[in-house]
Amino acid sequence: MKRVALLLTLVILLGGINTTYAQLSKKEQKEWKKRLRRTSPDQFKRMYDENNAVKEDLTSLQVQVNSLKSAVNEKDAKIAELTDELRRSESVVNDAKRSAAQALQEAEQMKRTSNQIPSKGVFFRVQIGAFRNKDLSKYFDNHDNFGGEIDEDGMQRITLGIFNDYWEADTFKKYLREMGVSDAWIVPYKDGARVTMKDVLEGAVQ
Repeated sequence: MKRVALLLTLVILLGGINTTYAQLSKKEQKEWKKRLRRTSPDQFKRMYDENNAVKEDLTSLQVQVNSLKSAVNEKDAKIAELTDELRRSESVVNDAKRSAAQALQEAEQMKRTSNQIPSKGVFFRVQIGAFRNKDLSKYFDNHDNFGGEIDEDGMQRITLGIFNDYWEADTFKKYLREMGVSDAWIVPYKDGARVTMKDVLEGAVQ
């Protein structure tokens, strides 16, 4: 009975490796047939089980490889997205630098053409902020285009520029906002004193 089982096993084994034999020479086929005859059913079963285990491991590894490939592709896509974002940020920074350089150039031009605060008439300045704990008053007297007023409660309202034309002041205000000074706004002066925009408009009508 055992001999019949062994023969059946060998038949199955030989049938499963016909493809392998097709790739072997006649001498190699004879050699492997001899080895198969010397293989016990237990040995064959062990090799069969080991073969299946290797196949399962290979399948598992292939799944892991596919998962890693997917993760790498996701990271590559994220890197590409961050690279594009970095380029856009650099473009914004470069634009801001150009705007700042242009604003400074115009400020220098303004300083060369107007070195005194008018004591008569209407002019405009651009307020950039109000500070309570920063004392900048020492710069007011020596820099005509940099000025401000100090309220009774100690609040300092800092202004830049001297503009006879409202639209020139508005252009300068826009440059400052592009540079990040979001609180920049235009304040009018009349006869050297700060007034409301309503007073300026009323004076213009009169």
